[in-house]
Amino acid sequence: MSLAEPVVPKSLADSGVSPEEWALRVRLASAYHVVEHLGWTESIYGHITLKVPGPERHFLINPYGLRYDEVTAENLVKIDLDGRPVGPASHPVNVAGYVIHSAVHEARDDLACVFHTHTTAGMAVAAQAGGLLPISIHASGFFERIGYHDYEGPSLDGNEKTRLVESLGEHKVLILKNHGLLAAGTTLEEAFILMFRLQRACEIQVAAQAGGAELVIPAAETCRAAAEMVDRFLAGNEGYGVGKLEFDAWVRLVDGSDH
Repeated sequence: MSLAEPVVPKSLADSGVSPEEWALRVRLASAYHVVEHLGWTESIYGHITLKVPGPERHFLINPYGLRYDEVTAENLVKIDLDGRPVGPASHPVNVAGYVIHSAVHEARDDLACVFHTHTTAGMAVAAQAGGLLPISIHASGFFERIGYHDYEGPSLDGNEKTRLVESLGEHKVLILKNHGLLAAGTTLEEAFILMFRLQRACEIQVAAQAGGAELVIPAAETCRAAAEMVDRFLAGNEGYGVGKLEFDAWVRLVDGSDH
């Protein structure tokens, strides 16, 4: 069955799920499985959200209480910008997930997908006063392209949404100090590759610091040029779209298919 002609399960079709939304659900469920495989999970916490078509700006989020490997296209929860389920929902939604993700989806029409993780390396860098250092090819790609958000607790207060958006600014990547990482994209695939590169940058930084030797930090002009080259590389991607080749490769490994 091709992506252009997905078959929507009757229970979801009866509740108004379109073939286009079903295709996005399948894609998002695969993203959860890939993240599980990569070890970016922390029990049932963290979230990946994806907007569904329509002016209402509804988006899909994981059912709270399930591991990432238990997430399916069927059990993803569709919610509105106020955190209310749209259609049937067999599980609740994590409040922190709603606060963080709805803030981005409401303020940034250009961003369709948001990844938020609590990895060890990501949280370690988020705890450092200097933030992400441009000491690797991965990190230099984020030079002057990353925001920082001061810690306010576990993001349970809806009033934090405005400040989250201000911290993100015009960027697609945000480090939540003392908390974790966030990467967003115009597509799921773009958000994935940005999070993949950000996670690798954090892992490399923590490993380099553990070695104890003085770190080599390139000049700002070098980092700026490197970031522009990374932008061009990701945008080109052999004409496949940002992150699509990389994400599809992981989907083939984890789900045994290429959606």
